[in-house]
Amino acid sequence: MDESTLRHLLADVADGTCTPDDAVRRLRRLPFADLGFARVDHHRALRQGMGEAVYGPGKTPEHCAAIVVELLTEGTGPVLLTRATTAQVAAACDAARTTGHGEGAVTAIGPHATVAWRPAPARPGHVLVLTAGTADLPVADECRATLEALGFRPALLADCGVAGVHRLLASAADLADADAVVVVAGMEGALASVVGGVTPAPVVAVPTSVGYGAALEGVTALLAMLSSCASGVTVVGIDNGFGAACAVARLLP
Repeated sequence: MDESTLRHLLADVADGTCTPDDAVRRLRRLPFADLGFARVDHHRALRQGMGEAVYGPGKTPEHCAAIVVELLTEGTGPVLLTRATTAQVAAACDAARTTGHGEGAVTAIGPHATVAWRPAPARPGHVLVLTAGTADLPVADECRATLEALGFRPALLADCGVAGVHRLLASAADLADADAVVVVAGMEGALASVVGGVTPAPVVAVPTSVGYGAALEGVTALLAMLSSCASGVTVVGIDNGFGAACAVARLLP
């Protein structure tokens, strides 16, 4: 339940459309719904402005389907299933469709997928998502899918790494006009510092596990981004495109 839903419920009680007993029944489920295997947090949108997302790894397809349907039934905002397998996507989409919530928008991310239902209304903000290389695209796609579910229309600039920095500088006008920039980079993670030095926009850096031996599956990029000489660069965890999109949503009005 988000702020809009709660306001509608109070208005329905005030005009007699909803009885007080029915309102009490719905409000009992406001903090969370206990499904036995999960306590679905319906209060999160009221507290944080964004609802709970469903993280696929470790859950059965049936778990994913039940949580998705619970979120769709009791709220009005976007619902996201992230890092989902083919079986989890199929189960969640079938359950949502069967309960009248329609098809989800599926974005393929390597062996995983992000599925979004009921995207938020369009919101202002020119968001750029940059990748250092083509191998970083799966993480960038996760970020883009999440941003789109939250109401943004992000633009992608792919393969702009520092080994050919002229490719980035060719898009200098885009960087200057951006309201927020997400930089997705593996290897040594240098792209985040370069971007942070040429744009006034907030920069959210996502280290990826892309790289050869000394890249240490993203640790080198993570430490480099945390040590950036470009002041104010925000860094999320390795391969966390979802978290980067949520950070942008909190930064922009």
